[in-house]
Amino acid sequence: MIRCCLFDMGNVVLFFSHEKMCAQMAGTCGRDADEVYRLVMDSGLQRRFECGLSVADYHRAFEAAVRCPVPRDELLEAHCDIFELNEALVPVLDALKSRGMRLVLLSNTDAAHFEFIRRRFDVLEYFEECVLSFRVGAMKPAEAIYRAAIEAAGCAAHECFYTDDIAEYVHAARRFGLPAETFTGVPALREHLASRGVLAAARLVGDAEALL
Repeated sequence: MIRCCLFDMGNVVLFFSHEKMCAQMAGTCGRDADEVYRLVMDSGLQRRFECGLSVADYHRAFEAAVRCPVPRDELLEAHCDIFELNEALVPVLDALKSRGMRLVLLSNTDAAHFEFIRRRFDVLEYFEECVLSFRVGAMKPAEAIYRAAIEAAGCAAHECFYTDDIAEYVHAARRFGLPAETFTGVPALREHLASRGVLAAARLVGDAEALL
């Protein structure tokens, strides 16, 4: 029986784009968006941030990479203002909570992104625990972050259900005993949950869907 549902955050709970992030950050330093993508993403700087690099150290590393001073608040706004709530998921979270399901967030993210999301969106209130790479010091698909998520779930791995938009992370979760499915949209998620007896399938009510 499934007792806990684990959700990835990026492009599951909230939509986001690293390309948009880098384009906005490029505007803070007069650089090309593709160049900033290479300096931030391809260099591993963003990965280090998501593994626990402090906001101050990230700011200093970015200034060093672009070879010019960048106001910290301006950089963080450009870095963080990239998220949009997946509103179609909210009724599913409501239905799970109403049935007493424990919800845990499992995300590769950095301290600035998470603090921005916590301030901007109420959706984090659905989750009893947030297992985050910058706190754990390890990113999916590393074993450490899945072990931390299972501990946060408070039940055995086989009693959890996990969904993530990145197939590699889903396959890793399965290796650690978590029933997991790739997130391709809310309708497919509902079917995955229904197949495990967590929620019944959706039905149409007028022009809208409702969970039975």
